Amino acid sequence: MTTLATPPPELTAPAGADAPGKHTRRFGLPVATALVMGNIIGGGIFLLPASVAPFGTISLVAFGVLTLGAIALALVFGRLAEKHPRTGGPYVYAREAFGDFAGFLAAWSYWITTWVSNAALAVAAVGYLDVLLPVHGSLAATITAALVLQWLPALANLAGTRYVGAVQLVSTVLKFAPLLLVAVGGLFFFDASNLGPFQASDQGPFGAISASAAILLFSYLGVESAAVSAGEVRDPRRNVGRATILGTLGAAFIYLLGTLAVFGTVAHDKLVGSTAPFSDAVNAMFGGSWGGTAVACAALVSMTGALNGWTLLSAQTPYAAAKDGLFPAVFATKRRGVPTVGVLVTAVLASLLTVYNYTAGSEGVFEILVLVTTFTATVPYLLSTAAQIYFLASGQSARVSRPRLLRDAILAALAFGFSMWLVAGSGYAAVYQGVLFLFAGVLVYAWIAARKTRRQTA
Repeated sequence: MTTLATPPPELTAPAGADAPGKHTRRFGLPVATALVMGNIIGGGIFLLPASVAPFGTISLVAFGVLTLGAIALALVFGRLAEKHPRTGGPYVYAREAFGDFAGFLAAWSYWITTWVSNAALAVAAVGYLDVLLPVHGSLAATITAALVLQWLPALANLAGTRYVGAVQLVSTVLKFAPLLLVAVGGLFFFDASNLGPFQASDQGPFGAISASAAILLFSYLGVESAAVSAGEVRDPRRNVGRATILGTLGAAFIYLLGTLAVFGTVAHDKLVGSTAPFSDAVNAMFGGSWGGTAVACAALVSMTGALNGWTLLSAQTPYAAAKDGLFPAVFATKRRGVPTVGVLVTAVLASLLTVYNYTAGSEGVFEILVLVTTFTATVPYLLSTAAQIYFLASGQSARVSRPRLLRDAILAALAFGFSMWLVAGSGYAAVYQGVLFLFAGVLVYAWIAARKTRRQTA
């Protein structure tokens, strides 16, 4: 029988509160929305058109389906955040519904998602850096560039939440000009002959849609950003849900138009091998290389902003779990509003993974990392949507809104089914690697739970 975990009294209010200081600042609705959009629109949109081009234009269908699923997830997270406005997001929801072990799995898998995502973002950023400085000719230069791109946002996080919010807002604003240029302007240069075949792979239509959606999910990771950082958001019951929905809708609009524009301006055979598809699109639109260089600069700003936001998120979930005794206590260390140990450990792990993937000689490093994050991200998504279904079905009046009961139940069921579909589309290799990461956490939980039990019985 599942025991409902009751949070300690000090955690019933929004967590994550240092004493206010000059380096600490709560996020309002604009910054919270920028955090969601900045984390969603990071490296994904700038590289993924090339990653899904091998599937053909059927991947645009996958993008449409994925957008509907992402909006359903955003609405579910918004509802959950209204009732559970604490730092931790999926971890908080899973633990309060199903107990400590489910909460730990959500925290562990989400933590894996964040630092593997950071490695993938750094790989994508290097592809655009190569437009400005040719680094791909040297393995050492490529690795060094990827590591620098990971550690600069980590240093910004260590400076305090005041600077995290500032970097996030500025980078989100700066990235919109080139994205809108391609998304809207590209439609005027659209050439249907560039689209290539509707279905370019040897998979059936459903398999091609599922497989391309699994890669494209990386572009929507971040819908939960405001919920995870609820403790750092002013008036979280009101602002977290709004920021989640506004950020997701804004990102979806730019994504769909931008991907369609890239498909229609870059020839399919060139797009398949592109490392900077948006730069190629602008060069095709205006000729020469100046436009591509400008887009590459904007892409680097965008990805650095995404790394900045993801680095903060990577520390928030372990922080919330550590406060509950479900992660090593050192992760609860917080200075200047930021869980410093979580930031440092995440940066180190992402760096090691980046070096390994480059030196192992793997082809398609970005795609490999993306598919692993697809699987690990679906674990907290599944647990969060299952928690919402549990709250609705068990009739807990403090956790549900009765006037919206039917609508919330339909949304939760759709989001759960959507998450299951993504697991299926991740592929055997990604599920295999993701399960290994996940099961490694079971041993960590056993050790932490044993120590906790010893302290209680001593």
